Amino acid sequence: MSVWEDLTGQAEAIAVVRAAAESAARGGPVAHSWLITGPPGSGRSNLAYAFATALLAGGSGMSEEAVSAQVAARTHPDLAVLSTERVIISIDEVRSLVSSSSYSPSVARFRVMVIEDADRMSERTSNVLLKALEEPPPRTIWILCAPSEADLLPTIRSRVRTVRLRVPSVEDVADLLERRTGIDHELAVRAAREAQSHIGMAHRLATNAEARDRREETLRAALGIRSVAGAVLAAARLLEIAGADAKAITEERDAEEREQALRSLGVEPGGTVPPALRSQLKALEEDQKRRATRSLRDGIDRILVDLLSLYRDVLLMQLGAPGEPINASLREELEAAAAAAPPEKTLATMDAIATARERIEANVAPALALEAMLVSAVRRTPVDGGGRR
Repeated sequence: MSVWEDLTGQAEAIAVVRAAAESAARGGPVAHSWLITGPPGSGRSNLAYAFATALLAGGSGMSEEAVSAQVAARTHPDLAVLSTERVIISIDEVRSLVSSSSYSPSVARFRVMVIEDADRMSERTSNVLLKALEEPPPRTIWILCAPSEADLLPTIRSRVRTVRLRVPSVEDVADLLERRTGIDHELAVRAAREAQSHIGMAHRLATNAEARDRREETLRAALGIRSVAGAVLAAARLLEIAGADAKAITEERDAEEREQALRSLGVEPGGTVPPALRSQLKALEEDQKRRATRSLRDGIDRILVDLLSLYRDVLLMQLGAPGEPINASLREELEAAAAAAPPEKTLATMDAIATARERIEANVAPALALEAMLVSAVRRTPVDGGGRR
């Protein structure tokens, strides 16, 4: 199977990087610095690693399948990857990557350096990378990933070739889910629609019933708010759900990492860790704690994105706009919410959700931001004595 076949909805971007990789394999010119941009879930890193695979396989004498397996395991000797589970990428991490970029390739024609989430670099850290992009070694290729060009310094943007991804269609994502997981078409479409074409989230919703249940509970909690006190209680419940979701994502991975670390240190399962090795395990635990913090923040943001989709559906119903709602499984509840308030109130709630995302990004306590946001979501049904007002 071609390295490009597992990508979806990005024909124009694939054509650009595929042509570059084929040119490089023939000994032709290729840009030494690339930036792949696109909204979350559009497949930025997937395209980056497909491009890296094609560059590393071209002219190396190795099959594309063998190189693809090494890239997937991050074990290819000419591939260096920088990704972070934390909120920011540290300057020391970038310095280490820049230092390794000067090495000559050992088995491939190129040495490929991939930075996921390049937007998580501070200005000072970005300037360290800038020096490497200004004068890259002749056989080193950089591939950066970020949501948009605006997330990087202008001086970096001027030294990279940008490839822009779009939001894939629901149908494209659903087809990909069916190919990858073998699930039925109806579930694939529902997962793709509710994830708003975010490939990673769609895969999780399609394959994890608990994740689907947690998502539906958050939406029902928001739709059931009838008072300020209810908003406060709902905020607490949303935080609990985000925490449970983050724990589900990280718990299994943490256990696997600890098991691998113990095995590499020569410690038998259930055995006592010698004092001399405990510092290495402590460093791993600290990294896992930082990852858990980021996972929780990401989980809260996912909930807010889901709530935006909920009130988008309510607004379209209020305006009589055609089209299938994102949250079609809650159609009756959506219709009741649409009848309980005017469109202006729904717009105000959507603005409040956007404000909550900004506040949490600025390190406002999530509980306070969620409470303030959910107060705007109070709906009084005709039975409550409110009606449309």
